[in-house]
Amino acid sequence: MAVVTKEEILKIANLSKLWVSEEELEALTRDMGEIIEFANTINAVSDSAEEFDGIHRLSNVFRPDEVIPSYPREKILKNVDGGEDGYFPVKKRG
Repeated sequence: MAVVTKEEILKIANLSKLWVSEEELEALTRDMGEIIEFANTINAVSDSAEEFDGIHRLSNVFRPDEVIPSYPREKILKNVDGGEDGYFPVKKRG
């Protein structure tokens, strides 16, 4: 695990104008070490690996866009009291 000292955590906290209790200091030191170790793991990954195209090797799983018939506007608005220019009137909240 990456070594992060309590002094470094206190310095970061001071720069951030944060107060860290003694109980939090131990957990923060451990957590920061784990975060830095994870970042080091990611940085160690080679970018020359073969191209990754997904775990299932799918190229395009989207369906094509298709225009489908809708209900006629008159049928939709027949239950609306006083539709305006073919649209639902919506009252403004205020």
